Amino acid sequence: MILLPPWMRTALYATAVMNVLAAVSFLPAGAPVRALVGLPEDGHPLYVATVAMFIFLFGLAYLWTAIVGRSDRLFIALAAGGKFSFFATLVCFWWIGSLPLRAPVLGSADLFFSVLFAIWLFGDA
Repeated sequence: MILLPPWMRTALYATAVMNVLAAVSFLPAGAPVRALVGLPEDGHPLYVATVAMFIFLFGLAYLWTAIVGRSDRLFIALAAGGKFSFFATLVCFWWIGSLPLRAPVLGSADLFFSVLFAIWLFGDA
């Protein structure tokens, strides 16, 4: 386990809050919120609940990592990859016309955190 610098702990706290709030929007009852941010409103309740569960669990993992102030490089690499992949997926679906521009614009917060995590991974951690 590697000791995290204060700026990285702050980033993890922030993305924990972001994930927990985002998880609520993926609950089956969150269709109006998904519509507001440009994501599809429909979807079988099992699928959106599963997505909500994973977003929430990662949010808890970010929170725990920030609280303890230590992390394995693998967890931060998975976090960076997951956040970048979500943003890239939004961009791809916007590119083909399946999502409005506001979806990747709002999803750019995930891009921001993926870059911060990559800086930590490839910097002098």
